Amino acid sequence: MNAMLETSRAVNYWTHDLSPFLVQFPDAWPWPLGGNGIRWYGLAYIAGFAIAYLLLLWYHRKKQSPYGAASVADLATYLILGVMIGGRLGFMLFYDFELWLHEPLSIFQIWRGGMSSHGGMIGVTIAAILFARQRQQSAWQIGDLIVTITPPGLMLGRLANFMNGELWGNPTTVPWAVIFPEADGLPRHPSQLYQAATEGLLLFCYIQLRFWGKLGPRPLPGQLIGEFLIAYSIVRIGCEFFREPDASLILGFSRGQFYSIGTLIAGVIVIGVLVIRKRSISGQ
Repeated sequence: MNAMLETSRAVNYWTHDLSPFLVQFPDAWPWPLGGNGIRWYGLAYIAGFAIAYLLLLWYHRKKQSPYGAASVADLATYLILGVMIGGRLGFMLFYDFELWLHEPLSIFQIWRGGMSSHGGMIGVTIAAILFARQRQQSAWQIGDLIVTITPPGLMLGRLANFMNGELWGNPTTVPWAVIFPEADGLPRHPSQLYQAATEGLLLFCYIQLRFWGKLGPRPLPGQLIGEFLIAYSIVRIGCEFFREPDASLILGFSRGQFYSIGTLIAGVIVIGVLVIRKRSISGQ
């Protein structure tokens, strides 16, 4: 560690000094405005939902989706509730359960931060099933649409993590390392950017190519769901090797890796079910 500190002084790494606020209100202002403001993290969620909404409208114009403006607005409402409720519940269950036990009302204190991507996925899954039942439509096809619009939100969320100077990476001496003031003064991997690039941009490009039939044959209904879960799990597990664990390990894995093993298994099961179904139909 001493050697790494000496290296950081010699290389003069950039020290993170970005504000988590786009606009921050003066402390002298009355509550709840005083000291608060417009945060990048909140804007990331708004932008993510807006991009998802516009993509769904574009799919309809290109005749790749049966949902027009009214249906998209309804679906967006389900998704927003699924992401927000699932993400917050997931964080409290997966990462901060002891706090929830001692302070049950802390689940409503979203200004403290704390959202789980895995919890958000569970919430969105439930929302998609409920939406499909309400419309008496296939949850597989709805799920396929949802996974194609998810990566931009993941990317923006990770960029907001970087702006907040949170969820930093492991100590390193790579030239692009960043010193985060809230850490210990060591240069660290900007793992938030790694995750933005892989979970967001890379996954978005892949899933869009598959959706439009530009990468192999057109997928079966539900196949994009399985491929998304598998691809997300792989890149998430890989990025976790560069990220400082933000909670205690589970069986030697970071919590992000452990929960991603679950989504990986879920993705394999989805693909397996579709393959078995296709074979049974072909054999009839």
